[in-house]
Amino acid sequence: MTDKQTQFKQYIEEGYKFEGEHIILGTAILDEEALQETLIKAPLKSFNRHGLIAGATGTGKTKTIQLITEALSSESVSVLVMDIKGDLSGLAAEGNFHRKILERHDKIGIPFEPTAFPVELLSLSGEKGAKLRATVSEFGPILFSKILGLNETQSGIVSIIFKYCDDNQLPLLDLKDFKKVLHFATNDGKDELQEMYGSISPASAGAILRRIVELEQQGGDNFFGEPSFEVEDLLRVGDDGKGMISILRLTDLQDKPKLFSTFMLCLLAEIYAKFPEEGDVGRPKLVVFIDEAHLIFNEASKALLNQIESIVKLIRSKGVGLFFCTQNPTDVPDAVLSQLGMKVQHALRAFTAKDRKNIKLTAENYPLSDYYETDEMLTSLGIGEAAITVLDEKGRPTPLAATLLRAPRSRMDVLTEEEIDALVGKSRIARLYNREVDRESAYEILTAKLKAAEEMAAKEAEEEKSSSSSSRRSTKEEEGFIESMSKNTMVRQLGRTITRELTRSLLGVFGIKSRR
Repeated sequence: MTDKQTQFKQYIEEGYKFEGEHIILGTAILDEEALQETLIKAPLKSFNRHGLIAGATGTGKTKTIQLITEALSSESVSVLVMDIKGDLSGLAAEGNFHRKILERHDKIGIPFEPTAFPVELLSLSGEKGAKLRATVSEFGPILFSKILGLNETQSGIVSIIFKYCDDNQLPLLDLKDFKKVLHFATNDGKDELQEMYGSISPASAGAILRRIVELEQQGGDNFFGEPSFEVEDLLRVGDDGKGMISILRLTDLQDKPKLFSTFMLCLLAEIYAKFPEEGDVGRPKLVVFIDEAHLIFNEASKALLNQIESIVKLIRSKGVGLFFCTQNPTDVPDAVLSQLGMKVQHALRAFTAKDRKNIKLTAENYPLSDYYETDEMLTSLGIGEAAITVLDEKGRPTPLAATLLRAPRSRMDVLTEEEIDALVGKSRIARLYNREVDRESAYEILTAKLKAAEEMAAKEAEEEKSSSSSSRRSTKEEEGFIESMSKNTMVRQLGRTITRELTRSLLGVFGIKSRR
């Protein structure tokens, strides 16, 4: 070992010496050579300070998520992983010995031990696993409006709808409930709502409805409903003491960023609301890995981004760490990026002038180093290598280190369909959350109310028709009686007249004078 290597080894060992619990990520690289047992570690205490895993396609980001997830689970820390590409189900099965894996671990200086981990498969849509749902009421009017990207006027209408439902015991469980109330508010219930809460513009209501339809087209109608997922179920520990790894399978949502960002915001808000305050704990309760994070940020409105930024800043006090995984650090807004303490940067590729500019910007996010030209190092890293810096136990950045990462101990391939079926089949929470529940809510209550009103209106119309018909019959009978009486009177008068004239005629015949 050269003097430079010896000095570098001491520098790294001093920078990565921690008193508390930690995990091993790999060994340091200097001048393209891995220095055995120059271990790069991350203290558990810093995992609620969040992190970034970035790099070009094919550089090993997913395997980095896998190996960090394994290490956390081994320390009884629960993990939630957003599996956009469907690559991480292999965490449930043991890995295999392979010559290249053994060579890698020889260079690092640690043994390779194939291990399976406790895994729970979750789903937002048609994927196999426990279904994740939430009710519209749980979102609340403010968050629901931000998800739909509504303006101030439209958000006010949403608040009125929520208020009306609260005041009239109308549960808002799914999107059809909200649409039904919105339609009622601008039609049959217009006068009722206007008297109590103010008028609702049909144009604004139509704009809200169009946003809801857009969300439905991306599968939002499958997400909203019951039974609602309890976030405490993410904190389980397996029978062997390992933290439960919950894998949310999102392979069918890559082209549905609206639903993905909706779910993420709902989940983080629910965690923040329900988890107790932990302060600066020695280990995290839950670590969340968000793969393809650009899907959240690229499609999010400004209001939604502000909400995400606020939650990222505040949620660490709940003992929760967030790790964003994306191709380029510039995919993450600066306000979020500044909150990420641990950075694992895989290789970046400089194919264009814009790429070279982005690499220089990325290099500025890392601590200065006497041993690396950071921008050059970022383009020379191999597969399964990364530039790493973490926060130490006092919150200070550790030295930048090019790192040869350890191999995942679980299977680096996906489970078969049979293995997935077996895993879901023995899941307790899959049986709990895959039940179809459609209890009486705003849609059914208002539908029944409108139907009762229609039936009442029809009954009143029938009674009025019947009363009118009876009145007409009475009138005709009276007219007939009067006409009959008139005819009888005329006949009697005519009879008397004829009798008088006939009497006169007879008296005249017999020569008798009539007396008047």
